[in-house]
Amino acid sequence: MTPEEVFLAVARGVSNREYDDLHELYAEQTDVRHPMNPFGDHPLLSREALREHFASAASLVGDVVRFEPVGIRIHHTSDPEVIVAEFSYAGTVTATGAPFSVPGIFVLRVRDGLIVESRDYIDHVAMMRARGQVEKLIDVLREPVGAPAAS
Repeated sequence: MTPEEVFLAVARGVSNREYDDLHELYAEQTDVRHPMNPFGDHPLLSREALREHFASAASLVGDVVRFEPVGIRIHHTSDPEVIVAEFSYAGTVTATGAPFSVPGIFVLRVRDGLIVESRDYIDHVAMMRARGQVEKLIDVLREPVGAPAAS
């Protein structure tokens, strides 16, 4: 798969809740980071770590929200392995029908059809608000600077 096809598979796989298979889009040794995560950037350095990451995401999202990737714009770089993908997850809070939008930019390096490196800049706070998890965020924000972040 091309880098663009791999990104689309990840974005659509997340929105379609295909969490059991998403880790297979990543190389055995990879480097995935979420620099904007308010709980701290905990690098995911293997396919197994990604499998665990997506398994935990399944429990967070549940049936609380429904969303899909929209406004996808792929920017190619001078390096054929690297793309920058701009998009938003547009969705609805299941219980209330309230709409929400979560903007994101992913910078992916794809080699031989697998993600070997990714920087996922996504608005975690917007997604937490949609999922009704603001109190969890507030608890983390109250922790002293330098304290170990909760996950």
